Amino acid sequence: MKAIVNTEYGSVDVLQLKDIPKPSPKANEVLIKIKTTTVNRSDTGIRKAEYFIARFFTGFLKPKFHVLGSEFAGVIEAVGNEVTFFKIGDEVFGLSGDTFGSHAEYLCFPEDGAIALKPRNFSFEEAAAICEGHYLALNYLQKIDLQKGQKILINGASGSIGSSGVQLAKHFGAIITAVTNSKNVELAETLGADVVIDYTKEDFTKIEDKFDFIFDAVGKSSYFKCKRLMKENAVYFSTELGFAYANVFLPLFTKRVISPMPVHNKEQMEFFKTLAEAGEIRAVIDRQYHFNQIKEAHQYVELGQKTGSVVIKM
Repeated sequence: MKAIVNTEYGSVDVLQLKDIPKPSPKANEVLIKIKTTTVNRSDTGIRKAEYFIARFFTGFLKPKFHVLGSEFAGVIEAVGNEVTFFKIGDEVFGLSGDTFGSHAEYLCFPEDGAIALKPRNFSFEEAAAICEGHYLALNYLQKIDLQKGQKILINGASGSIGSSGVQLAKHFGAIITAVTNSKNVELAETLGADVVIDYTKEDFTKIEDKFDFIFDAVGKSSYFKCKRLMKENAVYFSTELGFAYANVFLPLFTKRVISPMPVHNKEQMEFFKTLAEAGEIRAVIDRQYHFNQIKEAHQYVELGQKTGSVVIKM
């Protein structure tokens, strides 16, 4: 099968389209013919070892995962002899955030992993685009136990995580202030934001409103800049990996900062499927590239200006 392979860290030039052996499913696995995948910030960050400390998980000198890609949608082509739920021909979507591997024509995946039947009303492109961003946003919102009527500010509300966070916060009944750029003001409103701040025209850290939660979904602000916006028992959290390390001691002295380690599972994918079929969440897709254009997709994602997800069509 064809796959995008990188055996060293570096620029997009380390990505090579190669033929590698097609995998065979183990007893508890399904073999998925990938229809669509994505390129996200995790892919570009791991490819170039953006944070040195991450090498302890991804490979110290060379990458442990030679095929990147964590979001996928496709069709089951074969099943192991212990698989009981899925069958050949099922259309599925999921997240392989621990082992990656979706930048390939085929992927073997455990039946009890973060995989579910594709939402009936979603295309393969749309299904692949509601995995990582939604799972990361959900981890944070569940950690803070977001309740109906609470006020949350989401910075970076048009990115994959931010746009997911707006939709999920709306589902939980929160009052949402979204921060985005001029071109995405209308998008944030349609996703469920009650108030939208255009950061190109206004510094959101200078507004007079107070919030129960500040969610920096793009990692470009800080707790100290946002502190004046926080109510007495408010919580600040950020998706930026550097935030977790730069503020490693801060959570020891205050409960107002959290940096939880995200976990993904089957229940989340089932939850997203339910919300998608009920019309409560939608996929936000910025651009679509063909498989042989994956270097261009990496370069675009690295600009840090994408709206929602960048989808790769096989």
